[in-house]
Amino acid sequence: MKKYLKALIGLALSSCSNGQTTVAENGIEVINNGITKKQSELLFDNTKSFPNGTQLSIALIKNGKIDFIGVERRNDTIKLIENRKNTFEIGSITKVFTATLLSNFVNNKELKLDDNIQDYLDFKIKSENSITFKELTNHTSGLPRLPSNLNLFLVDQDNPYKDYDEEKLISYLTKEVKLNQEPGIKYEYSNLGAGILGFELATISKSSYEALLQEKIFTKYKMINSTSTRKNVENKLVKGLKPNGKTASNWDFDVLAGGGAIFSTVEDLSKFGLAQFDNTNSELALTQKPTFKVNDNMSIGLGWHILKRKNGGELIWHNGGTGGYTSSMALDLENKNGIIILSNVSAFNKKMGNIDQLCFGLIKTLNIK
Repeated sequence: MKKYLKALIGLALSSCSNGQTTVAENGIEVINNGITKKQSELLFDNTKSFPNGTQLSIALIKNGKIDFIGVERRNDTIKLIENRKNTFEIGSITKVFTATLLSNFVNNKELKLDDNIQDYLDFKIKSENSITFKELTNHTSGLPRLPSNLNLFLVDQDNPYKDYDEEKLISYLTKEVKLNQEPGIKYEYSNLGAGILGFELATISKSSYEALLQEKIFTKYKMINSTSTRKNVENKLVKGLKPNGKTASNWDFDVLAGGGAIFSTVEDLSKFGLAQFDNTNSELALTQKPTFKVNDNMSIGLGWHILKRKNGGELIWHNGGTGGYTSSMALDLENKNGIIILSNVSAFNKKMGNIDQLCFGLIKTLNIK
């Protein structure tokens, strides 16, 4: 631990937003709300088991102010680096953005949350049940996690979604779709549901999912390094890692992009995070409102999961994982605190849960006066 703490000395300057330093008793340089001893211990404990080459890019938002921390595991030690502008796959945090697009359509009166998705399609879904836009985004549609004609054992294991196109989705919806339960009754997480939502919003607007993101979200919040198209950020992309530390293939999405296609930076996501604290932003406020109670500890809004905290407060939260990356984002709206973590830890790494554990551990430290 002492070696790790010493490694932070002198490097924290490049990762924080203000140049004033004080030296704490343990020797760690603390820059205003920069890294503390407790935070450094959490970082070490939750990253020590990952392979060399592992990077974490972290935003700590405290009372609306941001500090950035970048760490990389090199030669079995952990170093602070500058990576807040580097791009990672964010996986299922994409679903929050797809839900935000839906909120935009609702605010612009282009559709209603409780509208039947069938009413906006030019083909007939093979189901006696109607599914609403709200049910797609709060995972109560009854749809399975993935479509039955996307067999993960038969596709390219390193890039499983790349060939699942519009033709295959329409074939599934018109011929094969089978709900696991009646819509609106039970929470069941569905990548398929979010993918259908992204596809349908693009269809309604006669546009593409990427164009909608750029027009309605990324440009608005100045997220200049965010995209659902890999070629746009290839030169800034941190390489994903397999559990054994070898380079993982990136995942490319076609028609199911709304479920997990976005690449972003922790700097860009922090801009989106800060915008969540603005209660006059009706588009974002709508996504934060509970739409379904999952259990006593969790409800879901539009995309966001709403978690009860032991201190009586709430967090809005989502995480993500792909073959080479894991992410986690939690925001305390009341206190304007938040943690955003992007990493190149594989979702198949047996310790991938450490990223969420680190996220929740770090946000607790922001409540300490």
